[in-house]
Amino acid sequence: MNVAWIQEKIGDYDWQELGATVFNTVLYIVLILIVARLAYGFLIYTFRRLLVERKGRHLLDERKANTIFSLLRSISFYMITFTVVLHSLKHLFNFDTGTLLASASVLGVALGFGSQSLVKDVIGGFFILFEDQFSVGEYVKAGEFSGTVEETGIRATHLRDWGGELHIIPNGSISAVTNFSRGKMRALVDIQMPYGEDLDRAMEVMHSVCERVSEEFGDKIIDAPTVQGVIEFGERTAILRVIAYTQPNEQWSLERELRRQIHREFLKEGIRTPNLHGIIMADSVER
Repeated sequence: MNVAWIQEKIGDYDWQELGATVFNTVLYIVLILIVARLAYGFLIYTFRRLLVERKGRHLLDERKANTIFSLLRSISFYMITFTVVLHSLKHLFNFDTGTLLASASVLGVALGFGSQSLVKDVIGGFFILFEDQFSVGEYVKAGEFSGTVEETGIRATHLRDWGGELHIIPNGSISAVTNFSRGKMRALVDIQMPYGEDLDRAMEVMHSVCERVSEEFGDKIIDAPTVQGVIEFGERTAILRVIAYTQPNEQWSLERELRRQIHREFLKEGIRTPNLHGIIMADSVER
């Protein structure tokens, strides 16, 4: 009897109307998604033209503009996603928008304690931007992670380290930041010299190298490399130090170039550097 009743109901159902309803619903959602994608693309294009591709207009420096662009892109994504979900639910279940928003606010209060970390991340993102702690393209250290800032979103910051790994750090967990890209940066090179070598002659060679490197690096150097002299006497070697100050993120390349050219000039002048293999073997024997 129940089977016959079910078959009767199925036979009486207007399948054509159901098909039309499903088709209209799917078409509506597809159109909403297309409009949302076009709106997001238009916003990103506009933000990019206004902030990044300024073509001679210098309203903001490049790194600051990239940071604001990254944040606006993140905010736009979340806002458009929320709008799409809201309209889709309204169309599917015929919800009143006001009622749905009121329900969402009540649900938000109910889940408030569970979403404290999310709120903390969002507030942290705004403070990072407001206080100008770092910008896109700068090299920073945040907690145990360090790298170049690729993106500063409303919830998280993306750091790309030297090895290529991408670290995604919630903004709320960033309690202290070390920025390596603000102001002049120190380049420091320590050279170990055996006690049997003429230290004055070695410093003269290092001084000539510093003068040559200063000319090669040009405006990348703020304070030219100078030989500080002997800074320490070790068990088997004396340590000579060279110090310079460069533009942000140029200190490492200057250190590498100083070491390379000092080593090359020492070989030309017959100045010996420590035999590290011999030192390691001697230490092993003593132990």
